[in-house]
Amino acid sequence: MRLAGKRVIVTGGSTGIGAAIARRFLAEGAKVVVWCMNPSNGKAIGQELPALSGVELVDVSDAAAVDVAFARSVTALGGLDTLICNAGISIRRKFIDIDRAEFDRIMRVNVHGVFYPSQLAARHMLKEERGGAILVTASTSGVVAYRHYADYNASKGAVLSLVRSMALELAPKIRVNAVNPGYTLTPMQEAEYSPEMLTAVNGIIPMARHARPEDIAALYVYLASDEAAYASGAVFTVDGAESIASGAATL
Repeated sequence: MRLAGKRVIVTGGSTGIGAAIARRFLAEGAKVVVWCMNPSNGKAIGQELPALSGVELVDVSDAAAVDVAFARSVTALGGLDTLICNAGISIRRKFIDIDRAEFDRIMRVNVHGVFYPSQLAARHMLKEERGGAILVTASTSGVVAYRHYADYNASKGAVLSLVRSMALELAPKIRVNAVNPGYTLTPMQEAEYSPEMLTAVNGIIPMARHARPEDIAALYVYLASDEAAYASGAVFTVDGAESIASGAATL
């Protein structure tokens, strides 16, 4: 129960890493509101986790929608201690084949979708005596180049820069950190990679497997807890040593 009393918003919280965070945070005593865009996924996570304080259907790239969802979430939670910006999308495509509309969409979801709720959260937390924490799911893609993901790589690089800037400006009251997952077995990953590709990836990861969403959620528990009171402006990589292995990012 390390998060007892913590009030938390998780964007992109209905599947994959976000859903694992929501489950673990509830188990650790937190109050959680999940944001997602897909109504079916929202209904499913609400049924699976009836202890949630709410499920908001919101496109994080839409500033007006984020404003509404944020206000509703803070009311449902009775305040806010931790914002987790986890929503993100990717499309596997060669650089020369990336559609301009796809590029714009990925940048808006992955970058604007961090900026909009983070700014609202910061304004709220700065008024509160105990401050808070803003945590962002970035990616090893923001550090290491992966083929066929130029737009996604660019968006995650921008997110890491944004996290560092927020950490500087919002200290000492608000802690801001990023988590860089490597290959993680999520619905998004399984939709883009064939079983043969997933097996090939496991062969280049020193830990010999994809991360489980629960592996990533465990780190978020620490970063949201009071145990991480001095952790800010950091990027925590969880990738089974993949990004430091020679030739690992060649697929």
